[in-house]
Amino acid sequence: MQRLSNNDAPVSAQKAVRAAYSQMGKKYRPGGASPQKGFDCSGLIWWAYKQVGMNIPRLTVDQAKTGSAVSSSTALPGDIVVFRTGRNPQGLHTGLYAGGDTFIHSPRSGERVRMESITVPYWRDKLLAVRRVVR
Repeated sequence: MQRLSNNDAPVSAQKAVRAAYSQMGKKYRPGGASPQKGFDCSGLIWWAYKQVGMNIPRLTVDQAKTGSAVSSSTALPGDIVVFRTGRNPQGLHTGLYAGGDTFIHSPRSGERVRMESITVPYWRDKLLAVRRVVR
């Protein structure tokens, strides 16, 4: 997926990835957007960018439209990866691209914040968009 160097990502985007990474293992919580309460998928991304002084949309459907679209082959750490996981308009899932074909996300109830490969068939087949919020 990635052809550019991770070092090509803006510093604030790299810091947002580090912030998200610092939350590995935190519990999924519907509507959650803090280390104390846990995170849902969009809450984790919103919180990570908040740590670097950036205000991005809180909801998944809005994150799927924020910034600008980029090709998956040019994804950089800090880009928001958007997946179609359901049939209705709310059936979206977001994660934070971390480089090396990996992303950090808060998957679903009963799970914890973790890093996964974007190349496994489940995620690869559901990738809908990559959104760059930092230029």
